[in-house]
Amino acid sequence: MDRLLFGDNQFFGVNHMSEDKARAQMMRFRDTGAIMEVLDQAYDAGIRTFMCTTHERIREVADVVRANPARYPDFLFYPCMPYAHKYANAMTDLGLVGAISSFLPEGGKMAAMLSGGMALAQKDAGSIARLLIDAEMKMFAGLKTPVIFLQNVFTDLMLGLGFTGAFRIFHDHVREKYGAEPGYITMNLPALYKALSEEGIENPVICANINKIGFRMCGGHQAYLDVLQNGRLQAVAMSVYASGAIPAEEAISWVTALPNLKSIVFGASSRGNILSTRDLVAQHWKHP
Repeated sequence: MDRLLFGDNQFFGVNHMSEDKARAQMMRFRDTGAIMEVLDQAYDAGIRTFMCTTHERIREVADVVRANPARYPDFLFYPCMPYAHKYANAMTDLGLVGAISSFLPEGGKMAAMLSGGMALAQKDAGSIARLLIDAEMKMFAGLKTPVIFLQNVFTDLMLGLGFTGAFRIFHDHVREKYGAEPGYITMNLPALYKALSEEGIENPVICANINKIGFRMCGGHQAYLDVLQNGRLQAVAMSVYASGAIPAEEAISWVTALPNLKSIVFGASSRGNILSTRDLVAQHWKHP
């Protein structure tokens, strides 16, 4: 993985400190051209990896990249699935069975099984999960997706329910079907690392909030540092600036000194902020 990954929160009105800023960003990026303008700035600054949800708007971004291979020869997507709001809206409109059926291939065996009721479907939850992963990945057909992430809403739901076997299903399918490295986004790195270890998933890619002040680091700041110091994982740090609560140089200097840190994912909506983060990472990240 590259050291610096570009995220998509700013494109969809996600800001953990300011609702006003979130609304302004959502309005600014309602057009795909505005999203591509910022992605072009990041790409031209040497940031080649776009870590993104499977939001329907990302399909339009994927279409642009797919149609312009000469412009984007090294563009990488790191899909993060499932996009929770998409499924929540479908559940509201169609109910549980209807929602899942709507994302499965029409006329498939699993869709027919669901129409027979959840009792039947529960007997083959793994097959349904694999089909849903495939449905999410369709928008990235023909594009480079070397790492595929499980979104934190689903990761932490399965973690809380104790259904850690879901992580093995995801892990095996991503590797076998897509030749990609499975990754996991979580709000509780220590608990997830323990669960993955118990499932026999070694040296996992785990993306979590990692910052100097413990902002949104569920499980405790020290517990995170213990895992990073003593565990065997490939950590991806998000919220390194704690939504602006930590000065940029202080934040980058601290996080890049951590062991087992593989990458930083950040969002930005201006060329100046993109270049600033890129240059700070190059300045402070000295260890391999």
